[in-house]
Amino acid sequence: MVFSNNDEGLINKKLPKELLLRIFSFLDIVTLCRCAQISKAWNILALDGSNWQRIDLFNFQTDVEGRVVENISKRCGGFLRKLSLRGCIGVGDSSLKTFAQNCRNIEHLNLNGCTKITDSTCYSLSRFCSKLKHLDLTSCVSITNSSLKGISEGCRNLEYLNLSWCDQITKDGIEALVRGCRGLKALLLRGCTQLEDEALKHIQNYCHELVSLNLQSCSRITDEGVVQICRGCHRLQALCLSGCSNLTDASLTALALNCPRLQILEAARCSHLTDAGFTLLARNCHDLEKMDLEECILITDSTLIQLSVHCPKLQALCHPHSLTSISCLSQLLHLSLNCNQD
Repeated sequence: MVFSNNDEGLINKKLPKELLLRIFSFLDIVTLCRCAQISKAWNILALDGSNWQRIDLFNFQTDVEGRVVENISKRCGGFLRKLSLRGCIGVGDSSLKTFAQNCRNIEHLNLNGCTKITDSTCYSLSRFCSKLKHLDLTSCVSITNSSLKGISEGCRNLEYLNLSWCDQITKDGIEALVRGCRGLKALLLRGCTQLEDEALKHIQNYCHELVSLNLQSCSRITDEGVVQICRGCHRLQALCLSGCSNLTDASLTALALNCPRLQILEAARCSHLTDAGFTLLARNCHDLEKMDLEECILITDSTLIQLSVHCPKLQALCHPHSLTSISCLSQLLHLSLNCNQD
């Protein structure tokens, strides 16, 4: 619908500013920007900071540079609660420092793929953004243990942290992080290849609220580390161990005996796991909904039978094509054969 100048003027006269502002609050970024070009009055309304509490710039990632983030932060100020800069490779430390200074009420920040940023950005977030609850640093490869120390000191309300493929992180960084951020509920550490069992011991000691943990491709992790996690994190609902090739049934036993709320288990390429471990898991973790068992080459139809008997909520299963008793899992909504992990 296209409004003439007369239509726009009539709307402004008939509707109070507060109601117009409320209407504008339901519009997306593109529509707000178009409305801002209609008239001076609409420009003021459309660009009001209260309309910019949640911003996702993923669709504009190739055009977003540091100055865009700085301008947004100045416009939105304390109104901004959620910002996604996923894939915005042109954004660096300087602009994010300005952002942190201006947007101190930010709660949700996605920097996935912002490869220019370094520890400096995390220092800024630590200093100015104490209300931060959700932080995604996926593939920010320059991030080191120093960032985690800063985050732990200034962002103690953090509940979700994604450090996937930040391969400079070690056990020392994890220790610093969890000492300060004890309310973490989700910690994603995919591809953090330097992590060893001692890192999981620190998580066990401090993160008792943890619900989701991703250790995909953390190839140095052994049963000892998984056992420690299970003993300290009884609320665990989702666990990814895919690519942790050192694990044996001892890990499954620990899960079965300590984590009855488990709903998602990804164990692709864990080639030492057997029917015995999965049998115990099935008999104790009745809330399982999704499992990835691809390349668990030692399991047989016995595992499927146990899952069918004890796990009525199981709806998604990825498993080796050699298994034949899939018909016993009649409740499955999704089945993958020979599925591959990213």
